[in-house]
Amino acid sequence: MSRTSFKTAAESTVTRRKFAVLFLFLLTFLIVYPYAQNSGLPYIGFRIFGIVITVLSVYAVSFRRSFVLFGLVLAIPAIVQHILLIRANEGALSVLSIVLSFVFDVYIVVVIFRRVFIKNEPTKEAIFGALCIYLLLGYSFTGLYEMLATVQPHAFYLDPAANFHSVPDRFDLIYYSFANLTCVGANGITPTSDPARSVSIIESVLGVLYLAVLISRLLSLYNTRGGALAHSK
Repeated sequence: MSRTSFKTAAESTVTRRKFAVLFLFLLTFLIVYPYAQNSGLPYIGFRIFGIVITVLSVYAVSFRRSFVLFGLVLAIPAIVQHILLIRANEGALSVLSIVLSFVFDVYIVVVIFRRVFIKNEPTKEAIFGALCIYLLLGYSFTGLYEMLATVQPHAFYLDPAANFHSVPDRFDLIYYSFANLTCVGANGITPTSDPARSVSIIESVLGVLYLAVLISRLLSLYNTRGGALAHSK
């Protein structure tokens, strides 16, 4: 296969499999995060990888020009955060960056949700879109926990028996968020403030409800499709 043919095939795959590609990058981000959060070239490369995910998120919702334009506007703060390497302890600037990134995540989730759940067929791409929503929910709540940890330094307690540090970093909160979302439970980290506990409860409830709605929707679509095929015969 020539270089031009390979490039065309790759572009076609990304175009037809927007949600599948986004899901792959979101999952890879979750896997490699613990190994690239220190200084040096791996850390810079990881930040660039975050920018790629932000751009892919905008591309995944490019069903209308208005969606793309609004998504690009909301994506600018997230991209700036990756470029400037804004830390969680930088006060008001950090809080503003987290808030804007959270708004961007919510926007992407809402657009993908509308796109996935209005489909009348349970396609593979729709399923990947639903999986993207699930992962994005975990990342979105991570932003909320970061905001709480910045505004309330003692919003979370790290058990010294399970942690080598006393102040939660972003990966601690990613772990806590996904543990809540999946209702597994996060050992070693405990919400101590009322807002942190409230947000934790909301995330757990949403995680259960989302899976219930998703399964119900898929079963309904498969039953409808099976009935239509049986009727056509």
